[in-house]
Amino acid sequence: MRISLLILLIALIAGCRQQGKFPSRPMTVIVPWSAGGGTDRVSRQIAFQLERELNTPVNVVNATGGAGVTGHTRGALARPDGYTLTMITPELAMLHWRGLTNITFRDFEPLVLLNRDNAALFVRRDAPWRTLAELEQEIRDNPGRRKAAGTAFGGIWHIGVAGWMNAVDLTPNHVRWISLNGSAPSLQELMAGGVDLVCCSVPEAQSLLDAGEVRCLGLMADERMASLPDVPTFRESGVPWSLGGWRGLALPLETPDDRRRMIQTALERVVQSDEYRKFLNQANFGYAFEEAGEFRKTLAQSDAQYGEILTSDAFRQVQRQRYGPMLFPGLLAAMAAIAAVGLAITGGFRRSDEAPPLSRNGAIRVFVAIACVLAFIAAAEIAGFVITTALAALILLLTLRTRLRIALPVAVLLSAAVWQVFAVFLRVPLPWGWLGW
Repeated sequence: MRISLLILLIALIAGCRQQGKFPSRPMTVIVPWSAGGGTDRVSRQIAFQLERELNTPVNVVNATGGAGVTGHTRGALARPDGYTLTMITPELAMLHWRGLTNITFRDFEPLVLLNRDNAALFVRRDAPWRTLAELEQEIRDNPGRRKAAGTAFGGIWHIGVAGWMNAVDLTPNHVRWISLNGSAPSLQELMAGGVDLVCCSVPEAQSLLDAGEVRCLGLMADERMASLPDVPTFRESGVPWSLGGWRGLALPLETPDDRRRMIQTALERVVQSDEYRKFLNQANFGYAFEEAGEFRKTLAQSDAQYGEILTSDAFRQVQRQRYGPMLFPGLLAAMAAIAAVGLAITGGFRRSDEAPPLSRNGAIRVFVAIACVLAFIAAAEIAGFVITTALAALILLLTLRTRLRIALPVAVLLSAAVWQVFAVFLRVPLPWGWLGW
């Protein structure tokens, strides 16, 4: 008992000491796309430099899935305490138009736009098409045969291919889009022969370009890149189409102004530094910088632009998917309903005479366990991981008739040990709560 109280007192003092300054613990940058892609690489460079500016660890977490819904939603709904940033991308201006989420740019507090890149089209080095015109003719002659990838269904690079098809009087369905979470897995699929072409930015395919494994057929830009002087733009190839993407950092709404200003100032120093510009130049990323006010205007313009594109007749097919987001939850609900009807008809809900009835104590324990789980979910973000875990473990142990002098030390030591392993050593972002732990 004394050891438990001593541990709690030490943790309380440590937590209170950290509460007086910001930042006092590791920060997190949520990336909605897969590791190894362009957004991930830029995010990790920013996190590396931001660590030095704020003198605190900055972790990058790849929250993939749902065509960008998972990462953007997780960032928008994060606790607005300044410790969670989100690397937002143009998909934020597309998802709600497609009915996948109600999250928009209005759910974020923009900090800085830090990069712009135009789309490009890549094929394997052994592909039979050496020009954009040859690939276009192949697609025209064999509609639906060739497969493309680059991002999730309806994402920025999918819009790039669909816009190309529309610009040459074809439909988006002339190319089969394979939905993948970012450019890195898409390029892997290209090299494995799973797709025929990939649409993404040049930096994302730079290593394969340097190794001679892929060929760039064209840039969806207004002018050629200095690093790729032999690659023509789509307009030079007779296709009136261009498209680019951007990346920027944002905080959840209602983040305290003093913390927002501190992070914003640090990010502006990072983005305008020679080190960051050198990283972009070496990787062929395009440099761009907009402070919070300008970035907010860009977000509003992007939202209006993609809303017009995704609701137009020309791009209506881009929004159609074979399987909607509620397909599998709907199937599970239907299966549960069928099972319930079947049990009701066959008498399956009747208690078997051979099965012993649930004891009163057993029912109480089941109820307490469920209540502890629900209470943890509701209170962890507010009270913190250590407090809620220790209380839940203590209640469960007491329910199992464990003596208090044993249950209390076990609950305290268990919660502290889990925190130390995951939050400290593995740097997993756990809820910090009232006292900073």
